[in-house]
Amino acid sequence: MFSRTILSRQLLRPAFAAPVAARTSFLTSIQARFLSDQTRQAIDKAVSSAPVVLFMKGTPETPQCGFSRASIQVLGMQGVDPAKFAAFNVLEDNELRQGIKEYSDWPTIPQLYIDKEFVGGCDIIVSMHQSGELAKLLEEKKVLAVESEAAEEEAKKE
Repeated sequence: MFSRTILSRQLLRPAFAAPVAARTSFLTSIQARFLSDQTRQAIDKAVSSAPVVLFMKGTPETPQCGFSRASIQVLGMQGVDPAKFAAFNVLEDNELRQGIKEYSDWPTIPQLYIDKEFVGGCDIIVSMHQSGELAKLLEEKKVLAVESEAAEEEAKKE
C-alpha cells in the first residue's frame, strides 16, 4: 500500500512541476535577493565584533539545540578566550536567523566565523576538532586563552 501511495502521488503530479530540489534552489536564489542592505550591514558588524563569532540557537550558557550545544562545547574544549568570542542568538531575531543563512550561503545554524571568515556548521566544527585542524586554526589566529595570558605576561616583562 505504501508503494502505491508514492506511485499515485508521482502520477498525479503534473509533468511541468519542478522537482522539490529544483524548487528549493530557486527559492534560495530569490531569498538571497531579499537580504536587505541593513541586514547585511548588521551581520557584517556582528561577524567583525570579535575574532571568533558563533551564530547559534540560544546562548552559550543555555543552548537551545544540540548542534549549538556541541559547537559551544568544542570551542570550550579548544580553550577559546572568552574575551575574543561573541555569540549571537538567532532565535531572538528572525531576520538574523534567515539572513545569516543567506549571508553565508549555508542552510543550517550554528555557524562559526573566525577572523571574519565563515568556517562552517556543527558538523564541520566537530570534524575539524577531531582532526586537529580547529586547534591549529585557533592557535594561528591567536584566540586561545592560554596564548592570550602568555602574550600579556610577555608584554609585562618588556
